[in-house]
Amino acid sequence: MDAHADAVSTVSEISKSSAGTLTVFPVPAFQDNYLWVIDDGKDAVVVDPGDAAPVLAYLDSRGLTLRAILITHKHADHIGGVDALLERFDVPVHGPAREAIACVDHPHHGGETVHIDAPAMTLEVIDVPGHTSGHIAYFLGAGAAGAPRLFCGDTLFSCGCGRLFEGTPAQMLASLDALAALPPATLVHCAHEYTLSNIRFALAVDPDNAALNAWHQEATALRAAGRPTLPTTLAQERVTNPFLRSDAPAVIAAAQQHVGQTELSREAVFAAVRGWKDTFR
Repeated sequence: MDAHADAVSTVSEISKSSAGTLTVFPVPAFQDNYLWVIDDGKDAVVVDPGDAAPVLAYLDSRGLTLRAILITHKHADHIGGVDALLERFDVPVHGPAREAIACVDHPHHGGETVHIDAPAMTLEVIDVPGHTSGHIAYFLGAGAAGAPRLFCGDTLFSCGCGRLFEGTPAQMLASLDALAALPPATLVHCAHEYTLSNIRFALAVDPDNAALNAWHQEATALRAAGRPTLPTTLAQERVTNPFLRSDAPAVIAAAQQHVGQTELSREAVFAAVRGWKDTFR
């Protein structure tokens, strides 16, 4: 087992529900992916299984039966393990209707719901184009999984957001606004452990942000202890994530200085910060 996998395997309690009957666990894959498994102790759903092997190992270790697969977008590190999982489990594959993904047999648009019988849950589908043109997210309201949960693929990260491979800044900004409007207590299950590198950039944009500096210390301690920094919460992201704060004076000032312009719309601020992040080292 690699260090990333070992780190997460030792801290399963971090992403387990503190109330209710569902467990949400980050199965590590590749260098920094999390393949989120939701289960009730018997049946399970997996989100974005880019690699089948660690998912199967987790299912087998807990005696779980896979009942459904949820896909947020088409990139290989999110769908690469689906075919191997389908060789063992005959299950529906839910995914974005606006992306051509061969394994998806239950395509969804934003505003629709996904009903799963076991483990029992209903998820709201949210259109979040930007990273890819048809990217979707899944929102699980408060209930059996305790706090509300968001499975957002590569749209929103802790202190960051996805690169714009296909969408426009306006699309991504609208997508992030839609996610930021969810309840503050929502636990954000991002698909990658990018937190420390994202915080480094966020501090370049907003160095005097007290909440961000506190999160930097906490996240650094978590990773030093071999623990994931995820899930984060929307409440925390609203005060620490520069991509959710395009109207914050500090972020506006940083964007203006970066591009050398004094008058920027909110969309232009977002675009400037996103472009800055693309080349930040």
